[in-house]
Amino acid sequence: MAGEVTATDGVRLRVHESGQHGAPTIVCVHGYPDNHTMWDDVTAELTSRYHVVGYDVRGAGESGKPRNRKAYRLDQLAGDLAAVIDAVSPDRSAHLLAHDWGAIQVWHALTGGWLRDRAASFTSISGPCLDHVGHWVRARLRRPTPRGLRELAVQSVSSWYIAFFQLPLLPELSWRTGLAQRVLALLDDTTAPAVSDAVCGVQLYRANLLPRLGRPGLRTTCVPVQVLAPQRDLFVSVSLQTDIGRWAPDLAVRELPGGHWLPRTHPQTVARCARELIDRVEGVPR
Repeated sequence: MAGEVTATDGVRLRVHESGQHGAPTIVCVHGYPDNHTMWDDVTAELTSRYHVVGYDVRGAGESGKPRNRKAYRLDQLAGDLAAVIDAVSPDRSAHLLAHDWGAIQVWHALTGGWLRDRAASFTSISGPCLDHVGHWVRARLRRPTPRGLRELAVQSVSSWYIAFFQLPLLPELSWRTGLAQRVLALLDDTTAPAVSDAVCGVQLYRANLLPRLGRPGLRTTCVPVQVLAPQRDLFVSVSLQTDIGRWAPDLAVRELPGGHWLPRTHPQTVARCARELIDRVEGVPR
């Protein structure tokens, strides 16, 4: 079943629901440059027991595509998530499952007060809180060790594309001409994004990275969190997304075989891990 939720700034968000109404709700949030279909194979594993919701984030899929860079700031994206949860699970907190920029959005919402008593658990894949990233970098520069500097160097190489996305016009041109798709296929051939999704989503990088990394806040959450960290992720290192115990005290970390698009390549594993956390939170007997 598909419907729409209107964000606080009037942008329409396309929402897709499946599974068991009345059961615990799982809200799946995709990253860049994907849309809600990235979760299809995971959703198929979960609908027999849960009410599963996916939505196209602004700029992707069938949702509105504002041109203003400010429309893609994390504060607005966190508000979008809160609006979706209120619409699909008004009387019960929801479990969150997110990947890449979807996970970044959820972290921001969880640690910033948008989801007070609205989030039951969070499974994060390849998308750390940007404020936590800022502190991660500072810690390795402030007290350098061989291991810390090696981790910083590895992540810096993995993040080469972030600087490119800050440039005017060239990122959009690279997607429209097919150059970016060819580069992505060489790095990880598990996704083939729609050009419109990729072009609009570049604003996520321009609107958020420099402000959050340059002035990181102290952002914590008491919500139960598990991080699924792919061991062969070419974009987000294991350390970057798992060294977060001070920010999320109820934390479980699982390093898993696979690359960045784990929900596409290992949907059964992702679904199983999500189920295990949800069942623990819901008090389901083992």
